[in-house]
Amino acid sequence: MTLDTDGLMTLAPVIPVLVIEDPADARPIAEALVAGGIYALEVTLRTPAALEVIQEMANVEGAVVGAGTVVTETQLRDAVLAGARFMVSPGLTEPLAKAVIETGLPYLAGVATGSDIMRGLALGLTRFKFFPAEANGGIPALQALAGPFYQCRFCPTGGVNPGNATAWLELPSVACVGGSWLVPKGPVDRETITANARQAAGLIG
Repeated sequence: MTLDTDGLMTLAPVIPVLVIEDPADARPIAEALVAGGIYALEVTLRTPAALEVIQEMANVEGAVVGAGTVVTETQLRDAVLAGARFMVSPGLTEPLAKAVIETGLPYLAGVATGSDIMRGLALGLTRFKFFPAEANGGIPALQALAGPFYQCRFCPTGGVNPGNATAWLELPSVACVGGSWLVPKGPVDRETITANARQAAGLIG
């Protein structure tokens, strides 16, 4: 299935941001999330196991696995080889953005300011990760940016939680949100993860 960035952002209201230390946890976490209706899984490249985790999760039926915290072209190449089907960055640089665009994969580059967004627009991007969402001014900040950049859609990430996710999703400029609450720290608890995923999949803005 060919997926574009809009398609990625509409797979579910929430894209889980996953920091996984043990590759053995990859498959059960992915299976539990998919069982709850969450299909786009962002595996952050913050651990030595991340690429192996992507490989394991990519084998789970229904899972669309991507790489997060992509900051270099080397990481991009490694993630593609591991089977990542979309890319997420905490910021936006021209060399990395051009490299991702060349792959044809969905891409959410991180933006925090109008200048960031203008740089992305100049590269042909209109879909972004608004990061860090709460620390960067929260909903009022994104509302202010969404006016002049009406053609853009965002995935707020950073400080988004079950208590404020719906408020974010109610914004016309928001297509989905990113959150880390779906998979609690500690031993993998499939039932809790699936319950969290089911709740997240049912969020409506």
